[in-house]
Amino acid sequence: MRRARRLASHPASAPAIVQLIISRLLTDIQVLYTEENTKTAERQNAKNLKNVKKPLTFSAIHASWRFQYPFSIHSGQTHTPIVKEKSFLGLSQSGFHRIAYTEWGDERNPRVLICVHGLTRNGRDFDLLAASLSRHYRVICPDIAGRGKSDWLANKADYNYPQYLADMNALIARSEAESVDWLGTSMGGLMGMLLAAMPGSPIGKLVINDAGFVLAREALERIGEYVGDDTRFDTYEEFRNYIRAISEPFALKTDAQWDLVARHMASFDENGKVHCNYDPGIAQTFITAATSDVDLSAYWKAVACPVLVVRGALSDLLPRTVYREMLGKPGVKGVEIPGVGHAPMFMDEAQISVVHDFLLTR
Repeated sequence: MRRARRLASHPASAPAIVQLIISRLLTDIQVLYTEENTKTAERQNAKNLKNVKKPLTFSAIHASWRFQYPFSIHSGQTHTPIVKEKSFLGLSQSGFHRIAYTEWGDERNPRVLICVHGLTRNGRDFDLLAASLSRHYRVICPDIAGRGKSDWLANKADYNYPQYLADMNALIARSEAESVDWLGTSMGGLMGMLLAAMPGSPIGKLVINDAGFVLAREALERIGEYVGDDTRFDTYEEFRNYIRAISEPFALKTDAQWDLVARHMASFDENGKVHCNYDPGIAQTFITAATSDVDLSAYWKAVACPVLVVRGALSDLLPRTVYREMLGKPGVKGVEIPGVGHAPMFMDEAQISVVHDFLLTR
């Protein structure tokens, strides 16, 4: 059984360039938050923020916009990624629903990477990673049904993996790519595993971020303590502190990173209260499944594509014993991120470089 390799050092120039990229991206995103170009509904929400502005959507600013600085890790060439917000219709037993997604890079690029978030998160978690990879890929970051800007499902029992996979199959078809690479965090990683295990799968390379073929009951119970919580907060600052508290295992390094994580989760009701932008109904099927360990070993055995398993070294969802067993499968590589629990967020240069190295190496 191979030993998991630790986070490797990279050429001296790479970390500095990536750090510059991330620093400037964080600065530009913060500037976008203070822009006045917004739709009527967003203006109304901004009034409820009590001097804390709601982050603007890309579509509220322009149909697309560009970063005006070099955006490349392993090349001296400059790059200005294009970002667009799009959507398509998914279909459940109760009817159609809208799935929103953010697309980074040239929409004509046949090389596609799909990045899928965790249980209560949304596609904006991947902003920094997607921007840095958009020179090489068309990066598509969906909000799974019931999260972010996607529609909530009428029947809460439809918040299940067969529905999520059907929606993602529609997204892959919409991309018109014959093959796609997939990066998924937690729930998104399990979705990638299930898709890659299917006969005739279009998944080329798979990055599973802090999930495995066995999910520990204790970790599921911990997540179940807050999933579905519809607490309303009087101020954005209170909401941000709440998100930081329940997301402590992310081990983010800067206040700007924590602010990005919180702002993309914030929604505002008619009374100006701040709450999480996902349907509390997603807890219904999750809590039912969180009563025992979940064994997906049959699906894992069927995965034949190259795989990178990323594990937070302090993760309670992906036990080290399961992680090491996964690395014994041919074609599987692994990286542990020191000091991080569930789950790594790819918001610093070291974590982003790990993904670059795997996806961009032939």
